[in-house]
Amino acid sequence: MSDALRPLIIGAGPAGIRAAQALVSAGLRPVVVDEAVSGGGQIYRQRLVPDERTPRDLYGSEAGKATALHETFARLRDRIDYLPQALVWNVRDKTADVAVGGRTRRLDFSHLILATGATDRVLPFRGWTIPGVFTLGGAQIALKSQGCAIGEQVVFLGSGPLLYLVAWQYMKAGAQVAAVLDTAPFSAKLHLLRGLLSQPGVVMRGFRYAAELMARGVPVHFGVEPDRIEGETQVESIVWRERGKEHRLACNAVGYGFALRPETQLADLAGCRFVFDERDRAWRPERDMAGRTSVPGLYIAGDGAGISGADAAELAGERVGFALLEDVGRSVDPARIAVLERKLAAIQRFRDVLEAAFPFPDTWASSVTDDVLLCRCEEISVGHARAAAHDQGVHELNRLKALTRIGMGRCQGRMCAAAAAEILAATHGQPLEAAGRLRAQPPIKPLPLEIMADGEAA
Repeated sequence: MSDALRPLIIGAGPAGIRAAQALVSAGLRPVVVDEAVSGGGQIYRQRLVPDERTPRDLYGSEAGKATALHETFARLRDRIDYLPQALVWNVRDKTADVAVGGRTRRLDFSHLILATGATDRVLPFRGWTIPGVFTLGGAQIALKSQGCAIGEQVVFLGSGPLLYLVAWQYMKAGAQVAAVLDTAPFSAKLHLLRGLLSQPGVVMRGFRYAAELMARGVPVHFGVEPDRIEGETQVESIVWRERGKEHRLACNAVGYGFALRPETQLADLAGCRFVFDERDRAWRPERDMAGRTSVPGLYIAGDGAGISGADAAELAGERVGFALLEDVGRSVDPARIAVLERKLAAIQRFRDVLEAAFPFPDTWASSVTDDVLLCRCEEISVGHARAAAHDQGVHELNRLKALTRIGMGRCQGRMCAAAAAEILAATHGQPLEAAGRLRAQPPIKPLPLEIMADGEAA
């Protein structure tokens, strides 16, 4: 490989691994940086310590896909430069700053593929900061990586396909699932019938998750409005409203989330143009079908480019690998590209079906009470945000950050920005897009203080 050609892939989930495979097949040797201990991403996360669980135990019906992806990455390991447990915390001028092994390194690259994935969308309500409350993704990490449940009696709450998947995984692992509380009405699930022709396997798998939960005696409630989680030093119960009636259920852990949002901070720091995705209610980097962004030599694939799921991530990862090869004058297979783009287009159409079946809870921003903590890092309440919007005429998210410190804490707005934007938009009766998005700041995630900019440990 020419010294001038140094591809860097950030993320070793389905998109990153398939992108690396495409580049390696063409004779390139990319650098792959991964925050996890081993490849697979969140959906196919591997165990930290080997145990008696089989791939079927870990991944259910997706065990074959997970195993194939893990085996592919294992075959690539001697043909890539792999940095696990490493955080890319800044990107600028064809250089990535990487925290790894207690130090920070600077990696030069000629081309960059972002496969940074997604994070749970969190909508705060009373009690969401009590110990024992996890995101759906966090609950899944505990189960897959460490083989443990987040509690002995777990309630799963929210909206989106991940709600049923994680609840089913906990049930299959032997955990006691106290209830599944879906904020979407049951009538919305009828939209899934439209997906039977295009993605029958996906739809039937989702139906099976729900059916098996119910068959095991797990209560599944639809159209719920979460009110509060109760407890002092740990979760003791959850309270919700359903058809105007209040319900309470004892539990000692809650896993919740309202679909996913793309991780886009590195794309922002790299200078990508953004567009607002109404379906995902989020800003994402502008890209073409091949994954090219507005920045030459920078590509994006997987859920970081827009929420589409693991199957789409694998296809999109391969497609951006081909795009990079095309742009550097390497030959690619047009027939394979046509297949990838056709499959990706079909998945995008199916995503519209899923959005209709698992709609966003539109009443949240108007119904959440002022006393609820919105930004847990800076301890800013919903009422504080509303007061700034009303009294100081704040319409835009970065202005709200400047006046209230929302988004200035450890998470840099990764947890609170989506909810804050919903509050702003609802307060002024404006479209969500008008609230804008927080500008990314390095480091995109917290770094240990001993890490110094010159790469030496203190």
